[in-house]
Amino acid sequence: MKNNEKNKTVLLAGATGYLGNFIAKELISRNINTKIIVRNPDKIIPLAYDFVEIIPAEVTRPETIKGHFTGVDTVISSIGITRQKDGLTYMDVDYRANMNLLEEAKKAGVRKFIYVSVINGHLHRNLKLIAAKEAFVDELKASGLEYTIIRPNGFFSDMRDFLKMAEKGKVYVFGNGKKKFNPIHGADLALVCVDAINSDKNQIPVGGPDILTHNEVAEMALRACGKPIKIIHIPHWVRKSVLWTTRTFFTSKTYGPIEFFLTLMAEDAIAPRYGSHRLSLFFQNEMDIINRKTDAK
Repeated sequence: MKNNEKNKTVLLAGATGYLGNFIAKELISRNINTKIIVRNPDKIIPLAYDFVEIIPAEVTRPETIKGHFTGVDTVISSIGITRQKDGLTYMDVDYRANMNLLEEAKKAGVRKFIYVSVINGHLHRNLKLIAAKEAFVDELKASGLEYTIIRPNGFFSDMRDFLKMAEKGKVYVFGNGKKKFNPIHGADLALVCVDAINSDKNQIPVGGPDILTHNEVAEMALRACGKPIKIIHIPHWVRKSVLWTTRTFFTSKTYGPIEFFLTLMAEDAIAPRYGSHRLSLFFQNEMDIINRKTDAK
């Protein structure tokens, strides 16, 4: 642990999510004084330590977070939704909830705000999910606070969609399957987020250690499931047709995650390589968990 981290207090929002949980554990591993805002404290009871304060609050309700930023040096937010629920929109959560955090941080004299967005967000403001994130990024840049925007190009947890297809015996990819990306494990990304407390970088694009084609990820998933290699290539005209249909006939609750997935999976998304976790091992571990649950029934 760096000496200048020890005396700082960090407030974390989003600790019950995939990435947020890893960030919380990384803060704790470094013995950093931490405040965790969470709607349901029962979900993070194992994270309760003497130097960790768990605050029951809802970031979408600004009155519940007032007064909790006193003494905080840095805010880290991984708040965001992929699939809309509870009647909330992307603007309600990815933008407005983070604005609630930012406004309270400014009032309390917080030094720095670290926010997790997505890679190449500025190029995809037409997508509902990214539009909300980038609207907040604009506000953060203009806030007067020090800031770092973390831009990962996909989580390992998102790759479970490949595994779900593989369990059924075949994986669908768009085009020739040769588009490349390097998704990152939550534990590796958490290191980047916590290291950013003392970073002078305003933007950090980051990916995992392995640059893979969609075909290679599909093969990994099928092997992890013990299935023959069967990859179905879907023409891009089909992808575009699905995009048009969902945007035309469905609400953003339905088409938001679909347009995000279909758009980003049609292009290369390569970020600076970081970390040590391998996707192939992640798939194997996921299948071990699934098999243990099946055997326990």
